Amino acid sequence: MNIIEKLYTFIIFLAVIIGVSIGEIELIQASAERFIVPLLVAMLFITFLQIPIEEIKKAFKNIKFTCTAAIINFVWTPILAWLLAMLFLGDSPALYIGFIMLMVTPCTDWYLIFTGIAKGNVALSTAILPLNLLLQIILLPIYLLIFGRATGVIELTFLAESIFLVLFIPLVLAFLTKLFLRNKQQLTNKFISNLSVLPIIFLSLAIVAMFASQGQLLLDNLDLLWQITIPFLLFFIVNFFVGQGVGQLMRFPKSDRASLSLTILARNSPTALAIAMTAFPDQPLIALTLVIGPLLELPILAIITQLLFLINKGKHR
Repeated sequence: MNIIEKLYTFIIFLAVIIGVSIGEIELIQASAERFIVPLLVAMLFITFLQIPIEEIKKAFKNIKFTCTAAIINFVWTPILAWLLAMLFLGDSPALYIGFIMLMVTPCTDWYLIFTGIAKGNVALSTAILPLNLLLQIILLPIYLLIFGRATGVIELTFLAESIFLVLFIPLVLAFLTKLFLRNKQQLTNKFISNLSVLPIIFLSLAIVAMFASQGQLLLDNLDLLWQITIPFLLFFIVNFFVGQGVGQLMRFPKSDRASLSLTILARNSPTALAIAMTAFPDQPLIALTLVIGPLLELPILAIITQLLFLINKGKHR
């Protein structure tokens, strides 16, 4: 875990402050928006490059764990997210869409850090990452159509164009890059290692650009964001008990149970944010919800990680 990853929450918060500040300059405010999509495409290209999609078959070596995690992440969690969104955010379509987008995209990278701290099964959690990534790319547009079409916010054509631009193109470029470097494993590992900090940097710059272009409008509506706090907390509380309960029911060892809990709790805000910024440029509150998400999520995950560590610590007793 490098210094940039450790400061992830602070960097995002700083990006928001910088964006709002420089957005006061008229020239920057007028031109900032054009940088958002290229930065997000670069971020996702490097993110996809670091994930061994070709090793997805490894996830199925532990069929029971993989199927359990996939069912919770991609069947139960979307239903839970929709119920919470309907209950607490039904009168605010932008927050409703943003909340669902965040909750239906499981984390694909740094949640491994929390898994290690909690003494979870890091190898098992790593194996399931490519599957999580692939399924969320395929299913996110479907969830948006199922749960969000009635809000009037979603335009099918524009959504399809955005998915193609910020997900499909980076994914294909990453695949072609890895194909080109497949016989140069040492060079590939060094190349990917040197790029590991760039996704957070590109994401932060995209957030700066977003807040520079839309900062005032977003600040005028910040009071609405308090609405997401309760459903956000309820999501983590409910899914924590679901993970522990299902883990016990499936008779997973405590280390696997910790891995299950974290893979169904940690969310993948960068991927959801990339879609939101491009698919809903006229709905900045959707993107703002996804920016605020990690600021709430990371402290909660830190607390849950310590709780899981204490549970695992007593496994030999």
